[in-house]
Amino acid sequence: MSEDNTEHPGMLKVFIKLMKLRVIILLQVTAICAILVHDLLARYGSIDAERTWFDTLYSSFITVIGGTLSAGGSNAINMWYDADIDPGMNRTKNRPVPMGWISKEGALAFGLIIAILGSSTFFLIHWKAAFWSFFSVGFYVLIYTILLKRRTPQNIVIGGAAGATPPIIGWAAAASNDALSGMNPLDLGSAIPWMLFFLIFLWTPPHFWALALYRSGEYGKVGIPMMPDIKGPERTVRESKIYCMLLFGLGAVPCVWPGSGLPLLWSFVAGILTLWYSSTVWSIDPNEALDENGRMPKAAKSFFASLKYLGFMFVSLVLISVIPPSFLGPLGPL
Repeated sequence: MSEDNTEHPGMLKVFIKLMKLRVIILLQVTAICAILVHDLLARYGSIDAERTWFDTLYSSFITVIGGTLSAGGSNAINMWYDADIDPGMNRTKNRPVPMGWISKEGALAFGLIIAILGSSTFFLIHWKAAFWSFFSVGFYVLIYTILLKRRTPQNIVIGGAAGATPPIIGWAAAASNDALSGMNPLDLGSAIPWMLFFLIFLWTPPHFWALALYRSGEYGKVGIPMMPDIKGPERTVRESKIYCMLLFGLGAVPCVWPGSGLPLLWSFVAGILTLWYSSTVWSIDPNEALDENGRMPKAAKSFFASLKYLGFMFVSLVLISVIPPSFLGPLGPL
């Protein structure tokens, strides 16, 4: 725990820092976009459901509240578990626990309370939304943070499943009871939420590995086996390129699978956006000279581009869903 005399910011700010609200924003964007895509497609007859704007607002409200609390709780629990290594990295040494603003036990209690409260909020809409919220919390804490993070350089690949669930949760919050009938939580009445899940899942490794390259050596100092430290930057960039190619393949799915329900126009937009993002991954030079802070500049550029890319992918799908199929013609839902 830090021994400096930094003034305590107040418990409200401590709780906000424990939740990592800035990180949650992108997750919430993907969940809300899934709701909007569902409801827009329902309004234009591509999905057999009756949805009003009040339904959309209500689902979005519950998703923002429940999603923020559950994801924030997961982050707080993560800070409890990582309290021993956070002081050793520049990006984490100023977190509330190492700064001495709250105890490990306090962070854990806060995280558990709001994670359970947040996931339970989804029962107000549908049990499948609540199921996937609880799954996300459990997978992030137990599988990623506790089992994988300190044991394998594939930690972020497998653990990425937790961060990929918001579109599933959002879709389940928007879909009708008829579409979500049955006891199989995998059955969401459409392939669209699962394609959005895999979009985030495939995006996560090159996104996070660019951060690991950018923050070169920080994870290794505290014993976290990130890909750049274990396999080297060349192997990391090579595998990042593979995931970019898989993202291309995912974007092309509407072209080869009419039953996916995604507008064909989105396939072309996704291809252009993926090409742009992939160019930043391809530009990473594993042998690039580090800057004055010991960081890899082109990896930083790719990392920040990855954030824009994911946002653009989801927002573009929403905008395309606004266009009536009669205007899109063969580029609409097939």
